[in-house]
Order: sequence, then structure tokens, then C-alpha cells
Amino acid sequence: MPRANLQKLISVPGIGEVRLTKRAGSVRLRISVSPRSGVAVSMPRHVPWSAGIRFLEAKRQWVEAALQRQALIQQKTIREGRTAAVPEDPAALERMREQARATLVPRLREATDRFGFPFRGRVTIKNNVSNWGSCSSKGNINLNIRLIILPEHLQDYVILHELCHLRHQNHGPQFHALLDSLLGGREADLRRELRGWRII
Repeated sequence: MPRANLQKLISVPGIGEVRLTKRAGSVRLRISVSPRSGVAVSMPRHVPWSAGIRFLEAKRQWVEAALQRQALIQQKTIREGRTAAVPEDPAALERMREQARATLVPRLREATDRFGFPFRGRVTIKNNVSNWGSCSSKGNINLNIRLIILPEHLQDYVILHELCHLRHQNHGPQFHALLDSLLGGREADLRRELRGWRII
């Protein structure tokens, strides 16, 4: 009777959940990365778990690159479906958050300087499904992590929307007039386009 495979689940910082499997008949260590199974290390039964972990660390650069490629493919698929979602894997979510922070915060700072907004608050990247962004009464701005999935012109629309709240803490006529002027008369079109995206 063939012996059953032995499995061990570990969490690796920067990579996330990894499944180690000792397989009968396996003669070498092997790493696979797939959307369904995640990161998996296959190894001979006689090899200690610690050797599998060392092998994973030695291949970390390749694994991280593979995860990044999958994240980009997932984002492209989501973008084409006009649905904005985040990955379930915590490590992938953190990478997406870092990408959003590195992209959106400089775009907001650039818009602040370009249009002369008196922004001195904090910028926070949020993971929520209720809105694309918000501006508090204290002048702090929250941006949804899913904005990184959207086209750049919609990212800028949301950023300018929140910056306009620094001058008008409402959605009255003056607010819309200011936003429309900054967008070259395209506010209604961009608002309509953004509504075509679903946050999940």
C-alpha cells in the first residue's frame, strides 16, 4: 500500500502561506506557484522540513516575481471585467497596498502642487468596499486600495474629488463647479465612467 503524502503549512513573511509536501517517489525539491494552489514546495519524504524551507528561501526572488506576475494578470482580468477586488492572500494584499501607496500618494501630491490645494493632512490607503475615497473634516484623505486597478484618469478623478473637499466639505454646486473646472469640463463623464466599476 503506497504511503500517504505528508504536508505542512507555513507562513513566510513577504510570500504568505506556503504548503510543503513530502511525496513518495519524489527525487528532488520543486517549487510551484499557481493562482489556485498558491506557493507549494514538493520534496522527497526523507528530506527534512527545514531543508524545504531553506530551498524556498534560496528561490525567494523567483517566487516573489512569479507572485507579482500573477497579481498583474489578476488585476488585468479584473480591470477588463470592470470589477475592483483585492487578493485574498495577505502577502499579495500587502504588496498591492504598497503598490497603491507608491503610485497614488505621489499623484495626490502632484495634484496638490499643481492646483494649489492647502493640503497638510495624512494620506491613508484603505481596504473598504463603501467608497473610492474620503476627506475628513481635519483634512485627512483616505484612498481605496482598489484605485490602483483603475485607469489613471479615474485615479486622478477620485484624487481631485477628495482634494476639492478641502475647499468645500459638501457636494454642493460650488464643489461640482470647482471639480468640473479642474477636470476640463469632464466631471459628469468621469463620474459616470467610475460608476461603471464595482467594488468587491
